[in-house]
Amino acid sequence: MNETSRPSAASCRTVLADGRSATVTATRRPRANRADVKCAVPGAPQVADRMIEVVRLARLTEHRFDSRDQVVLSFDTVPAPQERDWELAAVLADRLVRGAWHCPTVPLALGWSDAWQLGRVDGHDSVAPGTDGKVLLGGEQLPHLGALTGHADPAAAVSAVRAWFPLHSGGINDTLGWVEVSVFPLDAPGQEEEDTIAVPGADAVLQQAVRAALAGARHFDGRGLGRWRSVVRFSETRFQGDSYQLALVMADRLARGRDFVPRGRLVATGTSTAWHAGTVATVEGCAAKAELILQEAARGDRVLLPAAWREQLPAGYEMALRARGASLACIARIGLI
Repeated sequence: MNETSRPSAASCRTVLADGRSATVTATRRPRANRADVKCAVPGAPQVADRMIEVVRLARLTEHRFDSRDQVVLSFDTVPAPQERDWELAAVLADRLVRGAWHCPTVPLALGWSDAWQLGRVDGHDSVAPGTDGKVLLGGEQLPHLGALTGHADPAAAVSAVRAWFPLHSGGINDTLGWVEVSVFPLDAPGQEEEDTIAVPGADAVLQQAVRAALAGARHFDGRGLGRWRSVVRFSETRFQGDSYQLALVMADRLARGRDFVPRGRLVATGTSTAWHAGTVATVEGCAAKAELILQEAARGDRVLLPAAWREQLPAGYEMALRARGASLACIARIGLI
C-alpha cells in the first residue's frame, strides 16, 4: 500500500458501561527502533496494558505485515479497568491507521474477545445508541475479524500449540506452566524475523529472549524464516531463568508442523546458547524439576529433558514415568526426537 493512502491518524468510537461515548484515537509514526504499539492512558495502567495486548494479539491474523511504523493509541474518556467493550474499537483504530481496513466514516464499535489471536469477536455488553455512522457489534453481527472484509474465519488458518515446563521455586506453588505459540502464514516476509513475533503481557527482557530463541530455532529449520507471524503467550510471566526455552521452541515446531504432536502434553525444560545450531543445553534444578514433572505427568505426555540430565536422574525415573503412561527423551539437539 502506498504511504500516501494511509492516514497518519484514525479514530473509532465506542460506548462505556455508564453510557458515555468514548473515542479511541490511533496515530502512526516511523518506528525508529521504538515499540511497535504504545498506549497513552494516563492514570489507568491496566487499561493501557490490556490495549497493547489486544492490539498485538489481533494483528496475528493479518496476512500482510509491516514493522516500520509505531502506532500510539489513546482514549478521550478512560473506561473502568473491568470494562472490555472498547477492545474492538482499539483493534479497528489500529487497522484503520495502518491501512489494513478502510471505513469512510468514524465507526462505532462494541465488542470483546478472549481469543483475539484467533480473530474471534466473542460478543458485546453495551447497547449501541442510534447513529448515522457505521456500527459494528461483536458476536452475531461480527463473529470474527475476517467478516470485516468478507473473508472466512481467520481462525482456520491459525495453528496454536501449548507446551508445558516446570515452574519451580521450592514452594507449595510449584507447578507446570505453559507457553502457547500461535502462528499465522505471511503473504510476504517481514522486515526482521524478530519483528514478526509478539509476546503480549511480557516485559522487555522476556520478549527479547523469546524472539531471539524462536528466530534462532527457525534458522536451524533452514526454511523456517520469513514465513510466519507469531504470538507467544505464557500462563505465568513472573518467573526467572530461561529453562522454559525448550518448551517454547518445541511448541513453535509443533505449531509449524515440524514435529509430531504427542497424544497428551509436551513437557520440556532446557535452554541453549545456540538455537541456530539446534543444540540443547542443561539448566539448573534437575532433581526438583524432575520430581515435579513426575508428579504432574499424565497418560500420553511426552517429556523432553536435556541430555546432560540423563546421568543425574534418579534410578528408575524413566520406568516411573512409563508407569504413569508418559514417555521420556533426553536430548542434545532439536529435530532428532
